[in-house]
Amino acid sequence: MTIFNYEDTDALGTVIAVDTAMVVVRADDVEKLRRMQVNRLVALQSSRAGEYLIGFIQKIMRSMKEAKFIGEYTDAEENQWPEENIVRIVLIGTHSDRKGTEKNVFRRTLETVPEIDANCFAIEGDNLTEFMRIIANIANDGQRLTLGTYTLDERAKAYLNGNKFFQRHAIIVGSTGSGKSWTTASVLEQVAELPGANALVFDLHGEYTTLDGNGVRHFRIAGPGDLEQGTDLENGIVYLPFWLLGYEAMISMFVESSDQNAPNQTMIISRTIIEEKKNFLEKIFRNDLIDNFTIDSPVPFDFDSVVGTLNQLNTKMEQGSRGEKQGEFYGKLSRLVARLENKRTDRRLGFLFQGGAETMKFEWLEKLCLMLVGGSQEQPDKKGGVKVIDFSEVPSDILPLIVSLVAKLVFTLQQWTPPGKRHPVALFCDEAHLYMPERAQSDASSEISISIFERIAKEGRKYGVGLVVISQRPSEVNRTVLSQCNNLIAMRLTNAEDQSVVRRLLPDSLGGFSDLLPILDTGEALVVGDASLLPTRTRIAEPKARPNSGTVAFWDAWSKGTPVNSIPAAVNGWRKQTQQD
Repeated sequence: MTIFNYEDTDALGTVIAVDTAMVVVRADDVEKLRRMQVNRLVALQSSRAGEYLIGFIQKIMRSMKEAKFIGEYTDAEENQWPEENIVRIVLIGTHSDRKGTEKNVFRRTLETVPEIDANCFAIEGDNLTEFMRIIANIANDGQRLTLGTYTLDERAKAYLNGNKFFQRHAIIVGSTGSGKSWTTASVLEQVAELPGANALVFDLHGEYTTLDGNGVRHFRIAGPGDLEQGTDLENGIVYLPFWLLGYEAMISMFVESSDQNAPNQTMIISRTIIEEKKNFLEKIFRNDLIDNFTIDSPVPFDFDSVVGTLNQLNTKMEQGSRGEKQGEFYGKLSRLVARLENKRTDRRLGFLFQGGAETMKFEWLEKLCLMLVGGSQEQPDKKGGVKVIDFSEVPSDILPLIVSLVAKLVFTLQQWTPPGKRHPVALFCDEAHLYMPERAQSDASSEISISIFERIAKEGRKYGVGLVVISQRPSEVNRTVLSQCNNLIAMRLTNAEDQSVVRRLLPDSLGGFSDLLPILDTGEALVVGDASLLPTRTRIAEPKARPNSGTVAFWDAWSKGTPVNSIPAAVNGWRKQTQQD
């Protein structure tokens, strides 16, 4: 059954000019003209039976004199056009009642153009709802991701194709207070309801602690206040032992690149770590791994032994022809040893170096991966497909390194899983500009993070890893990562640089769509991409649990006369370096 059953009397106007993908429509009825709004979808009669050309209204002009005044037409063209109510429409695709055995098919192609005097109809209400479901390639209720309703017609629900949204990566951007976290929470709640859900949320400020239900599990990177409580992964306290760090991450953390002895330090620490990993494998009788492991292999090693070996080399005296002399590395490793000692004893880095004996076991990695990366069906209680990981207590200077460590863990697991057994996983990267910045602004830690996320953006689809990049400053997010994201949910953006980035992500014909960015209401978004082939302005549905990111009502708070008494708790938390009671 066709979704479009228009009568001639339903027409908003008729075509008076056609130019490739641009159509000019005359609206004789003023009342019908008022129903036309910029960016509203319309259907135009095609020269073929059972087909409608789909477009959106780009501009509405009351008369040609006004059009001339704003530069739409020249003096030479003035006499060719009557003074009428004019609507300019951009064609973006074709809807067919039937294509072969398929019914109600939309394609982003223009095999025909409207004829002169062809009727133009509004797409609204139930027609709009059904049409948007078609263009998102959604069959009935399958693969349906609900965003909310369309701003121009709130009777029509806005859907996205859930497969394409995660397969092709996505961006959610918006200025502070625009509803970005609200949108993210709304998507996560729907993901959590799926029986086989598998998603990780990189929560940098504890915004998503309010998400609850059987489909959500919360984790927190261990802070200084957790170190005496022991390893408690089942209750959400996560330790990421130092031996999970790859070669480049270890070097960036342990070796000062500006030190004149940095090359020697890098060589010696690499050699020592490899030897210690080999010793560990021999002790647990895993000789099958010795021939193939590398410094990047996730094998535990004794950190004390590494420091001891480096100390020994740093103070070693050798027998020379005239008595004892300083060894080859005498005094050259002093700063390296000092850095290692400082890192090991720094309580802020306890999640790396003070996880206890449990995290030094060979089986720890599998246990960690099952909890963080395993789908809901792989969890001990078959619950918690959405894993929210709170990074709020991770020091800012190594935050990119630690976030990318978890991302690399996910990607590597998917990479080494046989193709037929891969269970897809999505990474929700909140505040992405902090750990995947533009290279010009990045340090050594960020460079490592960028390279990992760039690889996931480029190759993740092959291994079932989807990215959802979330940021209030898209202009500060790595452009290579953004260029691989084929779905865009843009909330209000007031910064010109951020608006420019969004414009570059839009198709050329939709460039004017970005003019709405600074005037969007809180909770409104422009939605463009493979998951929804047409650009839409959507009012996002409210999530069941609001994230902890709502803007503080200053005046309301100041108007209350009751004391808050939060200072003692804040000072205590500051001293303990934890927000936990």
